[in-house]
Amino acid sequence: MIRLLAKLEITDRASFFLFIKQFIKFGIVGVSNTVIALGTYYLLIFLGVHYLIANGIAFVISVCNAYFWNSRFVFKVKSKSAVPFIRVFVVYTCTALLSTGLLYLMVDILLISQWIAPLINLCITIPLNFLLNKFWALREEKSK
Repeated sequence: MIRLLAKLEITDRASFFLFIKQFIKFGIVGVSNTVIALGTYYLLIFLGVHYLIANGIAFVISVCNAYFWNSRFVFKVKSKSAVPFIRVFVVYTCTALLSTGLLYLMVDILLISQWIAPLINLCITIPLNFLLNKFWALREEKSK
């Protein structure tokens, strides 16, 4: 357990509470991001767009929203370079590919409703996105 905490950069009470605070803020941003993504997804499938295309469009919109709020509100990134945005896009692309694969598996193979499957995916992608954003995409570079 101590090794895991060290890997998560939790070395004392203050760093523990910072980690929890960031996760809660990430969750708040995530809720708004999820509403935007799912709202887009459901609207598009209601309009007759294929669920995989609807998922892709919802993804692009949600990545832009996630970057904006996570970089400013959650992790307070001061970098003016495009690198954090590119990294966020890579993180969300990887988890979107995972989510899309799981969506296909659930809807077409396991016959889970196309309305429910995205909600199940969130249980996997939310923690994964938090950790990848915190420790890679939106991590401030240490001064040399």
